[in-house]
Amino acid sequence: MTTPPKRVLVLGGTGFVGRHVCEKLVAQGTRVTVPTRRIDRARDIQMLPLLDVAVADVHDAAQLARLLPGHDAVVNLIAILHGNEAAFERAHVALLRTLAAAMHAAGIKRLVHISALGADASGPSMYQRSKARGEAVLRESGLDVTVLRPSVIFGAEDKFLNTFASLQALAPVMPLAGAGTRFQPVWVEDVAQAVVNALLGAKGDRASIDQTLEACGPETFTLGELVRLAGRCAGHERPVMALPLSVGRLQAALMELLPGEPLMSRDNVASLSVDNVASGTLPGLQALGITPAALSAVAPTYLGRRGLRSALDRMRQGARRF
Repeated sequence: MTTPPKRVLVLGGTGFVGRHVCEKLVAQGTRVTVPTRRIDRARDIQMLPLLDVAVADVHDAAQLARLLPGHDAVVNLIAILHGNEAAFERAHVALLRTLAAAMHAAGIKRLVHISALGADASGPSMYQRSKARGEAVLRESGLDVTVLRPSVIFGAEDKFLNTFASLQALAPVMPLAGAGTRFQPVWVEDVAQAVVNALLGAKGDRASIDQTLEACGPETFTLGELVRLAGRCAGHERPVMALPLSVGRLQAALMELLPGEPLMSRDNVASLSVDNVASGTLPGLQALGITPAALSAVAPTYLGRRGLRSALDRMRQGARRF
């Protein structure tokens, strides 16, 4: 076993998963640097001990190169769910090429990368295909890489179950494309712990290098079941009206015309044409010493009325910006 990294650069550390990763790393005594283009995005983590926020654009090769010296490892959590082909290429592929070159130049080998369950070069969505191309870049990089492929991630601040819970407080019925698509939701705390264990030991460390692991929870749900569960926990369960994917694409196209980030894009609908569950051919979280939590045990603790009010407030604030 090698010496655990003492200083880690976390790309995407201000995001949903990133905040949990940062909290767990500093709790282990690891010094963390989080770059962000806007300092206000770091307000939830900037008071953590042992954490430094750096204002930088990691897509800029020169700025990224200046961040790396002095670090022992990198965690990459940067991803987008919406965009065109160029946007997915920039976030999921080009950034990894830039990062690999910068890490080699800085003499840093260790990288933990969050990809996605369903990453497939021939997958139905731009998101899935770009995630697969990014993994291919890393396989050829010569770095010591651990790839984690999570299914849909849930937690108190997620935009998945919270959004469906909020919508059911407003709508009498839930029209839903891909209602029968299966998912294996994974708790954000388990994904964050997997990152930490891959870096710091506990059945991880060098044992996970050059490994691709599937980060999935112990339960499988259809999308329709997840939507109903979210509504039920929030006290506003509505009937689900299953839509053909063709109608879902039309619905998403209309959503894309609205200001701001769409609730659903046509590329998201394309992803729903295949299940998002563990393949059974790759190791899971247990290989990193983690027994994943069940969504049915965790979700009711944050999808209650108090959590619902917070989610509704966030939706209203977003609407007021446009």
